[in-house]
Amino acid sequence: MNVSEKAEEILEALWIVIEEEGDNAAHFERLSVDAADAGLQELQRLAYVEVKGERVYLRPEGREEARMTVRRHRLAERLMMDVLDLKGAEGDARACEMEHLLHRGVDTKLCTLLNHPTTCPHGKPIPPGSCCEEARHAGDTGVVALTELKAGESGEIAYLSTGNDKKMQKLMSMGVLPGNRIVLSRTFPSYIFKVGFSEFAVDDELAREIFIRRQE
Repeated sequence: MNVSEKAEEILEALWIVIEEEGDNAAHFERLSVDAADAGLQELQRLAYVEVKGERVYLRPEGREEARMTVRRHRLAERLMMDVLDLKGAEGDARACEMEHLLHRGVDTKLCTLLNHPTTCPHGKPIPPGSCCEEARHAGDTGVVALTELKAGESGEIAYLSTGNDKKMQKLMSMGVLPGNRIVLSRTFPSYIFKVGFSEFAVDDELAREIFIRRQE
């Protein structure tokens, strides 16, 4: 059962206060709610939280939902920054909108696409999902930046993260497009790779904006 967006926001703030800041409850003011708040009442009906005075406690029944809410939000932040190149206030705003859509396995697919990141762009931990454990167990590295490959390794281009038109045009002129196979020849002093029968060189900054799905 999915909770409302307002309830998710409360759960997210509550998780941060309790699990990351070390308090045992959060005051109404910290959560930007009062006793009549619809989202808070929803969580009480679900027995996810308990209210004592003006402090809200996270019940064991609500802990997993709160954890997953934080996970979805921070994965959305990574999507905004790493793939869509949206940073700052705009990226944060779009991440808040996106997180509410990452239900029923969508978060797992996004996590896999992003190569199971462990932190958000602000350095805060992303609670791991079952897909992260499975990937570690299988040795599956998912999608990585070109800079993560070693000389001689190859893969399929997954996506380009640059938002700079000139950089995008340069990559496209090289044939660096999603779905094309790329073989890394050298990593120093520049990244030299082959796409098709042609060989190209890019600097470290541009190499970090080319994301690859590894192939054996």
